[in-house]
Amino acid sequence: MVSPMERLEEKMTKEVLWLYILSLLKDRPMYAYELKNRIKERFGFEPATVSSYVVLYKLEKGGYVTSKWHESETGKPSRKYYELTEKGKKLLEEGISFIEDMLQKLRV
Repeated sequence: MVSPMERLEEKMTKEVLWLYILSLLKDRPMYAYELKNRIKERFGFEPATVSSYVVLYKLEKGGYVTSKWHESETGKPSRKYYELTEKGKKLLEEGISFIEDMLQKLRV
């Protein structure tokens, strides 16, 4: 049986993966695999590779990120870099505000 804390951790990681991705893209453009690794480093969980790509696809389709292929100068394969749009910045701020508001209500 899954504990309430385990369910909370799953909901606050996998279910809102988009929030972590937008937060990282605020710093600079990144490619999908790099994002996956940075999520593990910064937030302490490792999303499934497929999940990261699905979320990025949906964010791009929604206009929250854009992508651009970058050719490698060292002969490595090209990489698709994702960049936060103004719409994405607004969504990130709304998401953070929502979580901050909920935390404040929980602490009262």
